[in-house]
This record gives sequence, C-alpha cells and structure tokens, in this order.
Amino acid sequence: MMPEWLLGAGTALWLGILTSISPCPLATNIVAISFVGRRVGAPAQVFFAGLLYTLGRSLTYLALGVLLVGSLLSVPQVSVVLERVMTKSLGPLLVLVGMVLLDLLRVNLSGRGPSARLQKRVEGWGVWGALLLGVVFALSFCPLSAALFFGSLIPLAIRNGSRVLLPSLYGVGTALPVFAFALVIALGARSLATFFHRLTQVERVARWATGAVFVGAGIYLSVVYIFLAPA
Repeated sequence: MMPEWLLGAGTALWLGILTSISPCPLATNIVAISFVGRRVGAPAQVFFAGLLYTLGRSLTYLALGVLLVGSLLSVPQVSVVLERVMTKSLGPLLVLVGMVLLDLLRVNLSGRGPSARLQKRVEGWGVWGALLLGVVFALSFCPLSAALFFGSLIPLAIRNGSRVLLPSLYGVGTALPVFAFALVIALGARSLATFFHRLTQVERVARWATGAVFVGAGIYLSVVYIFLAPA
C-alpha cells in the first residue's frame, strides 16, 4: 500500500499541475512564457528564467503554507482540535471542490491580473524579473485556483502535518508549463504552439476527471468519518 505521505505529495503536485492548465492560471503562464521566450536566442537565459519563475511560485506557496498550516498546528490544543475537525470536514470540502471543478458550483472572486505598469517594472529587472513574476502570478488567485489551494491543498497539508513539502510541490506543479517551455527552448526547440493547444484540450478532461474523483472520495470520506464514525 502506498505510504500516506507519498500519496499526499503526489496529490499536491497534481493539484498544482491541474491549476497550471486551467484557463485563468494558464493565461498567466502564457504571459510568463512570452516574458521568458524573449531570450530565445540565449537558451541558457531562457532556462534560468524558467527556473526562477518556478522558484518564485514555489517560494510563494511555501510561504503561504508555512504561514497558514504552521500557525494552525503550532498550538497543541488547536492542533488536536483541528485534526479532529479536518478528519470530518475533508469529505465535504472535497465534494465542494469537485463541484467547482465540474462547473456545478460557481465561485465569484474579483481577481485581477498584474497591471501593465507592474509588467513593465518586471521587464526592467531583466532575467531576474521572472522570479518576481512567479511571486505575483502565484498571488493572483482565480476562483478555480483558490478552490484548489485553499479548499484542497491546505486541508491536505494540515491533515499530513506538512507545512513545507506539500505547498512547495503544489508551487512546482503550477509552474511546470513555463519550466517545460524553458527546458525545451534550452534544448533547441523554438515552437510550442502545438503543445499549448493540446494543453487546453487536455485541461477539461483532466479537470472533470479530478472533479469526479474528488466528489466520489468526498462522499466516501463523509460516510466513513461522519455517518459511520462512533459518536
């Protein structure tokens, strides 16, 4: 049987990947790719910029994970109560997030992308601007990314007592398209239009499949830990 920490790590990485190919985050990743790809004549710089962008997103989610998960688990009394609460609430949370993924539940958030002024400032940083871009885009939550991060990743991290590994893996997953682009450019390829066209086609299938799994797992956990659990 797969160790629980390994299952949690794989789930966190998949949630990040699913976030990265969803319409709103994918749009920000395409903006990041246009920034990184300007140095297509210098493959080493493209790869370094992709690495910095990945690092920026990972560090941002790591900081959020340490802040949110660490603060909740630092007090023993809160930790014990939270562990009991999360055991019973994880099932309903998964059902809700699954419904968002299946477009059965709409979440309205007034999220705005980075302004043109900020993008120009990032460009002024040169290749190091990719690091700032990763931080800014990581904090630009869309309804779906907010549901996946706050509704799935954070409860999963709390349940596993992981304030570093799971948020970091989620961050890596969200930056994978940009890093993959940088890697391919570094290896000599110049066009990834087909790759991103296929990503948009895969996104809906992956999102619906994950949503169905979340709803099914949420119902199962709710039955086991709420309705069948001893009083």
